[in-house]
Amino acid sequence: QVQLVESGGGLVQPGGSLRLSCAASGNIFSIGDMGWYRQVPGKERELVAGITRGGSANYADSVKDRFTISRDNAKKLMYLQMNSLKPEDTAVYYCNAQIRTYADMLKKAVEYWGKGTLVTVSS
Repeated sequence: QVQLVESGGGLVQPGGSLRLSCAASGNIFSIGDMGWYRQVPGKERELVAGITRGGSANYADSVKDRFTISRDNAKKLMYLQMNSLKPEDTAVYYCNAQIRTYADMLKKAVEYWGKGTLVTVSS
């Protein structure tokens, strides 16, 4: 079974920084595109940042120049460095990945989600 587990969330003051991590585990053959999403109550989940296996990244306009996404393919880890945090960044942040398992290595990748980690930006 494949698992994505986020960590690093918490309470931070406006202007502060946090680093989120996402660890993938299980019978994984390969991990393709990965991304961070966030969701607040009453709103749709939105893409914060995405990254290809080769390291090409894209960002939501609201986080450009403040957030940096990265990944370590060998360790099956992904990160989100969040700087200059604002109250409007408060949300549950989810890890997303396109994964092939050894059992299904010849099939199309399957999308997996973590359970989320809460980020609260408040004074």
